[in-house]
Amino acid sequence: MSIDAKTPLQKVLIIKPPPAFPIHESEFSQHFHFIKASDSPLPLPHFLAAANSAGVTALLASGHVPLNARDVFDYIPNLRCIVTTTAGLNQIDLPECRRRGIAVASAGDSYSDDCADHAVALVIDVLRKVTAADGFVRRGDWSGKGKYCLGNRLKGKRIGIVGLGSIGCRIAKRSEAFGCKILYNSRKEKPSVSHPYYSDICELAANSDALVISCALTDQTRHMINKEVLTALGKEGVIINIARGPIIDENELVRFLAEGKIAGAGLDVFEKEPNVPKELLGMDNVVLSPHAAYLTHESFRDVFELALGNLQAFFSNKPLLSPVMDE
Repeated sequence: MSIDAKTPLQKVLIIKPPPAFPIHESEFSQHFHFIKASDSPLPLPHFLAAANSAGVTALLASGHVPLNARDVFDYIPNLRCIVTTTAGLNQIDLPECRRRGIAVASAGDSYSDDCADHAVALVIDVLRKVTAADGFVRRGDWSGKGKYCLGNRLKGKRIGIVGLGSIGCRIAKRSEAFGCKILYNSRKEKPSVSHPYYSDICELAANSDALVISCALTDQTRHMINKEVLTALGKEGVIINIARGPIIDENELVRFLAEGKIAGAGLDVFEKEPNVPKELLGMDNVVLSPHAAYLTHESFRDVFELALGNLQAFFSNKPLLSPVMDE
């Protein structure tokens, strides 16, 4: 179908399909006419200009395309709504959206339970050496070398959570069920939360057995976990990251792990995905996953329904279901 095809359905632009889109495309397409850059031979700027001429005002976005004036907005000035299927918003120039009157809707809490599950799974895996033990058995070391090394009990551990938002609160709740003590750092102290608050990340790390990163990536949090924080975490501490890779200074993390200056790490995200530092691949005290914390059938269904609802709300001139800002 051409970009200016006659259709009774509202037109929605897609520059790069979100992960949930192919799974639910047939259902999506019952409600909207999707204009996809992948279907067009035009260079992206020309494609966006053509979409603008066709009256497109809404964009269904993934987390893989920067949405800013230079790359997108200048070519499609009629754009009035971005519905993203990501929880993180670092790829969207929010101040520019506000200036242009572009409403933005996020994935809301669609991924929060799954990301929290994954974070706690990584904590358990690193402390109890589950993945390392699996390799020990598969290599035949159990019969050849005998008993496996000792792990660490989860109960009683101090879990320092960086970012007590939707995901962080769920990590805290799950960790408490295992008998852990919760500490946290956030942009500001939360009066409704009884857990000890640390305004200083280094102080939080120094008082934590496991430091769990679940905050947003911003200019302020980029490389927030640096040499000083890792030093404070110490030789017995482990670090878990299910947020965004650049929050941790990856070079320093690799060095601290290689030199035994921290005990281990569970990493779902990396600075230059999908590239992972080769040094990490051979470390038994490091558990790796491919930015998969949010990847469940249930979360994809939830985010599809939320994105659908947000687009329907926009075209009906109703409030968005999960707004980042108002129009």
